[in-house]
Amino acid sequence: MTDLDESLRDDVRMLGESLGQTIENHLGSAFLDKIERIRHLAKAGRLNARSNHEALLQELSGLSEDEVLPVARAFTQFLNLANIAEEFHRVRLHQDVCELDAEDSFAQQIKQLQDDGVDKAQILQAIGRMEVDLVLTAHPTEVNRRTLIKKYNAITDCLRKLELGEYRQRRLNELISQIWHTNEIRQQRPTPIDEAKWGFAVIEGSLWQAVPNYLRKLDESMQAVLEQSLPLDCSPVRFSSWMGGDRDGNPHVTAAITQEVLSLSRWMAADLYDRDLDELRSELSMYQCNAELRARVGDVAEPYRHLLAGLRRRLDQTKELIQQGLSGRPIDTRALLSVDELLEPLMLCHRSLIDNGMQIIAGGLLEDIIRRIACFGVTLVKLDIRQNADRHAAVFDALTRFYELGHYLEWDEADKQRFLLQELRSKRPLIPPQWAPDEEIREVLDTCRVIAQADPASLGSYVISMASQPSDVLSVILLLKEMGVAHDMRVVPLFETLADLQSAHHCIDQLLDIDWYRDYTQGHQEVMIGYSDSSKDAGQLAAVWGQYQTQEALTATCRARGVHLTLFHGRGGTVGRGGGPTHRAILAQPPGSVDHTLRVTEQGEVIRFKFGIPEIAERNLERYTGAVLAATLRPSPAPKPEWRAMMEQLAQTGFREYRSVVRDDPRFVPFFRASTPEHELGKLPLGSRPAKRRADGGVESLRAIPWVFAWTQIRLMLPAWLGSDSALGQAIASGQLTRLHEMYAAWPFFTSYVDMLEMVLSKSDPVIAEYYASRLVPEDLQPLGDSLRERLQGTFDMVLQIKQTKKLLADFPLIRRSINVRNPYIDPLHFLQAELLHRDRNAPNQRLEQALMVTMAGISAGMQNTG
Repeated sequence: MTDLDESLRDDVRMLGESLGQTIENHLGSAFLDKIERIRHLAKAGRLNARSNHEALLQELSGLSEDEVLPVARAFTQFLNLANIAEEFHRVRLHQDVCELDAEDSFAQQIKQLQDDGVDKAQILQAIGRMEVDLVLTAHPTEVNRRTLIKKYNAITDCLRKLELGEYRQRRLNELISQIWHTNEIRQQRPTPIDEAKWGFAVIEGSLWQAVPNYLRKLDESMQAVLEQSLPLDCSPVRFSSWMGGDRDGNPHVTAAITQEVLSLSRWMAADLYDRDLDELRSELSMYQCNAELRARVGDVAEPYRHLLAGLRRRLDQTKELIQQGLSGRPIDTRALLSVDELLEPLMLCHRSLIDNGMQIIAGGLLEDIIRRIACFGVTLVKLDIRQNADRHAAVFDALTRFYELGHYLEWDEADKQRFLLQELRSKRPLIPPQWAPDEEIREVLDTCRVIAQADPASLGSYVISMASQPSDVLSVILLLKEMGVAHDMRVVPLFETLADLQSAHHCIDQLLDIDWYRDYTQGHQEVMIGYSDSSKDAGQLAAVWGQYQTQEALTATCRARGVHLTLFHGRGGTVGRGGGPTHRAILAQPPGSVDHTLRVTEQGEVIRFKFGIPEIAERNLERYTGAVLAATLRPSPAPKPEWRAMMEQLAQTGFREYRSVVRDDPRFVPFFRASTPEHELGKLPLGSRPAKRRADGGVESLRAIPWVFAWTQIRLMLPAWLGSDSALGQAIASGQLTRLHEMYAAWPFFTSYVDMLEMVLSKSDPVIAEYYASRLVPEDLQPLGDSLRERLQGTFDMVLQIKQTKKLLADFPLIRRSINVRNPYIDPLHFLQAELLHRDRNAPNQRLEQALMVTMAGISAGMQNTG
């Protein structure tokens, strides 16, 4: 065991002991002894699951109703504290390795490219053109309350301090006591405004510090390897958001909400810069300046402070104007401080300091602020707008009926396109002033009106959910035009189901056939690939292959037209939602599909895990940059024809077998609802968006996040492997194991898929899943559960055969150790949750429900992902 491993164990032990002391102080030593007894029984149960789990179950069944909640809370908070210790351990691991020598550092990526024959000029050009846009989304997978997240971050700050004195320990004890006496579960669902503020808090608390540090490290790497600096106005990574803009299936996101979030984002940016400039003014006390600065400020003793004072007044004015707008008074957005107005005085200070030999001062906080402007602008994030295609079509159906032109929804695609293009080319308005449509249609129009009034720099893309035809895109462009949007906003079709993915390139091909549309795009087409719904629709194996083929086809289509393609990946945190290690996931994309640009969603708890701590955020930003650079300049080779044929065979089998269970077996939906906390999940106030698209729908109406969340809670993890088991099993049985070995060894796409399958299997547990079924599922549905667990067990063996290893995660010992350490603390929560589900379904009461929600939060913390 290394010193770093010992440090991790010490931190976990210290935090655990502090939590134990807090529990003892609050509930007494007898209760703490009970917690310890449960923990030891769970640990023993992992050594001999079937015999020792009986003792654990007996202990848990003896808990009184008053004891259930604090037991759930104790194990939940221990898992949260273990997560904190492990996250800080990752910081230590990174700090223990020289930045320039780390295997996947940006410097090493550049060196590897040079070793592969890519010249310096190509690398520099690629860095200058790179645009990686990380889109923060409010998908409801962050279980922890914001107030608790702040306390967890404060614990990280304590661990970060080198001194191990009495004060730090006292502060840790204080924070852990605060956490214990704070409800884990929100009393009400967050509003869209709450979600947006949570996103801003991540930027303020971590990314505001991480971004300039990350850019500084890129600069140092480029100077060390390429002998050229990163320009101050260059930021390969930027941020967008869906928080307050994603209205698909969320009736709480209205035009007024979007307007408010746009204003709040701009106010938050101005406030952060204001704080920065206050600190910068205190630092720039120098009297020497160049003639350019002297001509601007005149004969003053402190030229830099004088110039910055005027800039701060403009920021204060901007904040006041935004406040007026938020209080309902009209404002002229042109009076707000622009990027150029913010940047120009700072660049003047920078030039003056350099001219007077004060390079070291210029390279400090001043450069950090300039680099923040390159990344965040004056709007902090760019807000995407998302709406379902049906909502736009409904507007035109109402319009055509108003004009007595027929029913738009009944027209074929050719007629829709003809009508839309005619109106797009027309100089007269389409929407009459006397028109009084219903509320849903007014809301769509009001949203477009808000877009028209907003600063174009504050907006990202308009994403169309469930897009399938060119008319879906043209209709949005026409609505924007009718509401007065003067700039050519990016309008992005989101292809989600397997069928829509397979026909996506036809849709884009037809759009690019239209001269008017091609002119509108200005040579740049963005397309969003949906991971969640395609996986729920077709099974993971068929979905990932469909996504791969879609990207290949879209890349070829746009290249043939001379149009630059940006793929927007709608990934989640779990395998079932496209999740996985950033660097490997990007390098596994089809060759040519990552061409300098990439957009990807970052959602829920993944935002906190990737970007919640500045040091980890820096590392993840560097990984994105290095992976996109490598995928652009040294893409993975195209798969061999025989590999492609094998994947096609696997995908077809996987699709058929997945659908035969999820869609065709009449026992499946009742089994799913009985064995998982799917229904109870709707009571957990995670996000502002409803858990279902329709209150009366079946599994098909359930959103992909709660679909995955429910299976994760019982450790069956069905969305990630069902269908793959049959496909891989049949291939191995038919003598094709050697080909699978070859694909795993040499095709990054297949390697990534198998490794992700291995990771999710390592988190599954047939014994836990069996207990849920035995406690909750009616007798007539038990055979289905037996069959699914047997199939899960068989999938373990298939992955081991393909990887030619004897133990899951043999190549990833850190992940394996993390899972093994957590299992004894998650097991009591699983058994307790199953018991609580049984009780709540038979005799519900508020206390049981509260404990049940805490177990959901605890299992999520232990599994380190939800949906």
